[in-house]
Amino acid sequence: MEIKTIKTLGQLKAAGYKSTSIKDELRNNLRDKIKSGKPVFEGVHGFENTVIPELERAILSRHNINLLGLRGQAKTRLARKMVELLDEYIPFVEGSEINDDPLNPISRFAKDLIGEKGDETPISWLHRSERFFEKLATPDVTVADLIGDVDPIKAANLKLSYADDRVIHFGMIPRANRCIFVINELPDLQARIQVALFNILQEGDIQIRGFKLRMPLDMQFVFTANPEDYTNRGSIVTPLKDRIGSQILTHYPESIEIARTITEQESKLDKNQTDVVYVPSLARDILEQISFEARESEYIDNKSGVSARMSITAFENLISTAERRALISGVDKTTLRLSDFIGIIPAITGKVELVYEGEQEGANVVAESLIGSAIRTLFPEYFPKIEKLEKPDEKTPYSDVVEWFFAESGFELLDDASDKEYKSILDEVAPLDELLKKYQPQLAKEDVYFMKEFILWGLVEYRKLSKDRFAKGNQFRDIYGSYISKF
Repeated sequence: MEIKTIKTLGQLKAAGYKSTSIKDELRNNLRDKIKSGKPVFEGVHGFENTVIPELERAILSRHNINLLGLRGQAKTRLARKMVELLDEYIPFVEGSEINDDPLNPISRFAKDLIGEKGDETPISWLHRSERFFEKLATPDVTVADLIGDVDPIKAANLKLSYADDRVIHFGMIPRANRCIFVINELPDLQARIQVALFNILQEGDIQIRGFKLRMPLDMQFVFTANPEDYTNRGSIVTPLKDRIGSQILTHYPESIEIARTITEQESKLDKNQTDVVYVPSLARDILEQISFEARESEYIDNKSGVSARMSITAFENLISTAERRALISGVDKTTLRLSDFIGIIPAITGKVELVYEGEQEGANVVAESLIGSAIRTLFPEYFPKIEKLEKPDEKTPYSDVVEWFFAESGFELLDDASDKEYKSILDEVAPLDELLKKYQPQLAKEDVYFMKEFILWGLVEYRKLSKDRFAKGNQFRDIYGSYISKF
């Protein structure tokens, strides 16, 4: 707070303040953080050995940056995190529209004011949180929006001719002088608008309605782009790409552990939800595996990508499904069930782009198949692998479970069944207890029933049992039960 007591240009000079460009400011603060071993870009996970080192190299090189990656890869999050590398406060000429540096003014307003008042020129302080500007590139963005235009109202009020540069109204970019300026989805910006950025990036001057103003703007540009845009909606014009120092490729989480960390960090849950619903670790793994399956699915357009937001919203839906069931049952605490995953289907269908084959199958069917695929992938990590080909009459670890369903004709598991009913139904399948005792002896008591249901869903995916969805729940039966019942 001491620095903010400096109110005039004279006091600033007496304090020994030295001007630093924003790129040097970012570079110097990054150097200090790296040398001190302090974490940089906290809260961004999975990029520690890939994207972040490249981003740090770009900042050390004083480059403007293009973050290229599919949807939901934390591109904007990285750009916003760069604000933390700025100085806490910087001085500017009070009243300046473009945050003029008192020791290096570039606007006519600041120069005239300093010429008139000298060391008594008033200054103010700009916090780093106010030094981030962001613009989403849309087809309706104009040069006037970004660069500026002549303001006839200003000309009339000040009684100035259009030949006077004081009639100019500055756009977003000049107003973001000495700040980080982010343009999201750059390929969506019309080519003629991209051309208007050439001189700003390279020479530092701007041109507005015939006024060529030599204004060496001091800015850090960060652009974001989606590779899909290059073919679907537009592209970055070559001369503009040539002026962007570093292009950095982002990516999705490479492991379930990283994906879980991101989901837990970003999901918006209140204390009521976390207190009411117990979530087994396996449930979190299945949830993240669904996104991994989606990125490999033949029904989903992998060029469009599957955002990390899908897992986040799916997790929120999953918890809400269990919470709703607890409210209906009138209980204060419940455990998540595998059947609760039916509640995440709206979160999946709203986040994926289907190819033609996927559209033919239907969004809901694709979503259900992703849940099944995730269970199938994770099943061998907990129980013996089920081989595609087995010898007739060969005893397997699952024979007793299958035989139980053949003898008992299966059961129905309702979505809103109370915890007591749910546990009672699963307890009837005695062979499930033997499987858990043999292959998951260290299983936590709270996870037992989720794991029992996991076995049943796994056997369905490996064609050992059948599962039919109806309005209020699922029916589990012997694989041949559905055929026999027809005759």
